[in-house]
Amino acid sequence: MKCMKVKMTIWSAMAAMVLVSAAGLAQTPAAPATLAAPQAGTGQVTFPKVDLKNFTADSPTTAEVDSFLRSMWGYDDNRVWEVAGILKTAAPGVSKVVVYIADKSQPEKGTSTVFFTTPDGKHAIADRVINFGANPFVENRALLQARANGPSHGAKSNDLMLVEFADLQCPHCKEGQEMMKNLAADFPEAKIVFENFPLTEVHPYAAQAAAVGVCVRKLKGDDAFFNYVQNVFDKQDGLTAANVTVTLNTAVTAAGGDPTAVNTCAATQAAKDEVIAGRKLGEELGIEQVPTIVVNGYVLTLGAVPYNVLRRIVAYRANQDGIPVHLQPQLTTLR
Repeated sequence: MKCMKVKMTIWSAMAAMVLVSAAGLAQTPAAPATLAAPQAGTGQVTFPKVDLKNFTADSPTTAEVDSFLRSMWGYDDNRVWEVAGILKTAAPGVSKVVVYIADKSQPEKGTSTVFFTTPDGKHAIADRVINFGANPFVENRALLQARANGPSHGAKSNDLMLVEFADLQCPHCKEGQEMMKNLAADFPEAKIVFENFPLTEVHPYAAQAAAVGVCVRKLKGDDAFFNYVQNVFDKQDGLTAANVTVTLNTAVTAAGGDPTAVNTCAATQAAKDEVIAGRKLGEELGIEQVPTIVVNGYVLTLGAVPYNVLRRIVAYRANQDGIPVHLQPQLTTLR
């Protein structure tokens, strides 16, 4: 369990505007090193001819794989793909899916990626397990709508939820706050929720900082909580054995709270249980690192993609879920 800014995986690379080479994973069919140039003015990419011998599994179907990839990649107008194989494996019911990938901006380059689907057709596995299908984020979205009840700002509706899981002692979580501020500015339609995910294995004062934050919210409200969080991140170097109490008390005071009252509350089992519940919720979503943002059920490491890509993902997911959003053509401060 680590506090990491980016852990590039096949799934996070699916969100990025990069071509992920998985040639070492897939020997059949081979990754296309060179693609035919597109017809002038068409932007069309020609993949190698698909060999029907590479379709030996009964499920999933090509249409099901296409629908799944459209959910993952549909935000990127330049990305094109073709299902190159759906093969049986030695494990009963487990299928190996091979996909050719290209980008219209680099039409003569191509690669492939590989994942496996489970016998029940509900999950896809590469370096981790995610839900599979035409609407792979439905269950996660419903879970967060029901249980992501941490401090929030922005819209009151749960229709478009951007849920951040973070650790107050994690330096990469501190770095991620600028992206979160920009998302709030770009998406007034979104409800932005903070859930505690203290990595106590590596950050000895993260749980204490989280419990204090729980009580700042309880006693002073959500706005005070976010003020407290920003102050903790700003003074994060003070989360040490010698200075943690002073650092947290200073942040509480800056947020308009009474340190004595807040610390009394933070010592209760109820406050600690609320922190534990936030991390448990994240673990149910398969989260293993922070900072992580969940966009209407779509789990993404915050910082795994540039901000201009992240905002397109948010807009795409919102529109797919029936929430019309319109991106401003001018980006906010982050690129």
